Amino acid sequence: MEPITSTQAQTGRAGGVCPHFHAAIELIGKRWTGAIVCALTERPMRFGELGKVVPGLSDRLLSQRLRELEEEGLVEREVEAGTPVRVTYSLTEVGRGLGPSIQELKTWAKHWKRAG
Repeated sequence: MEPITSTQAQTGRAGGVCPHFHAAIELIGKRWTGAIVCALTERPMRFGELGKVVPGLSDRLLSQRLRELEEEGLVEREVEAGTPVRVTYSLTEVGRGLGPSIQELKTWAKHWKRAG
């Protein structure tokens, strides 16, 4: 049997991408999802605030992405009774775990765009 290379150890299997990494990158890489998560790393926000900080995102798609993130356990919603009802979205503990990775990606993106 051949020894496992460092690349194989990182991917979780020989010759392929780790399925956990693949699932995570597919979720976060979905259009608008990364921007929503990035915005929520700053602070909890209401629906309308999220729509303003992620320009070009329709209300329908924002609603859909928030539902997906909630189903995956990255986002939670808090409903405040009253008229009108106020809903605040925030990252769960699992979602907050993305904070350092999001920050690193932002740093990398700035460097990448300057270099290109």
